[in-house]
Amino acid sequence: MKSILAFAGLSLMLASPVLAQTAAEKTGVNSVMGIAPKTGDFITEAASSDMFEIESSKLAVERSQDAATKAFAQQMIADHTKTSDELKALVSGGKVNATIPTAMSSAQQSMLDDLKKLNGDDFTKQYHSDQEDVHEDAVDLFKRYGDEGENTELKAWAAKTRPALEHHLMMAKDMNK
Repeated sequence: MKSILAFAGLSLMLASPVLAQTAAEKTGVNSVMGIAPKTGDFITEAASSDMFEIESSKLAVERSQDAATKAFAQQMIADHTKTSDELKALVSGGKVNATIPTAMSSAQQSMLDDLKKLNGDDFTKQYHSDQEDVHEDAVDLFKRYGDEGENTELKAWAAKTRPALEHHLMMAKDMNK
């Protein structure tokens, strides 16, 4: 599987250098190969992830009957609002030349729409599962950019932020048990 994804990624990179990184990041090829995302891809994915975390956690505060889930959701709202603000400050301060998206990805919007259809235990179980999935992706994204990203300021921020995301992932896994 890795060789197929590697070949697909190589084909994309040879086809169009500008499209290649975005397509390789979107398809997961960069993640499988451990390649750092381009700065624009990192900004888009980090901001979109924060938007999903905040919106899905607001739903959890409203809908979950479980006190531990509500507490986790409140922490996700606070922590991801903070990282969103920090990312916006890096971009608006001119330290990073990129644009922050104003909406989450279509995949994340679909996950949020699915959550909105659920209530009670079904909602809580899906929220827990989604949190584990999105935090696994976020940890991978921040690790790859923090280790080998191209913008020094953003690379340092990603490395500084990753331990909190790893902690979120551990908490999400514990909720999923």
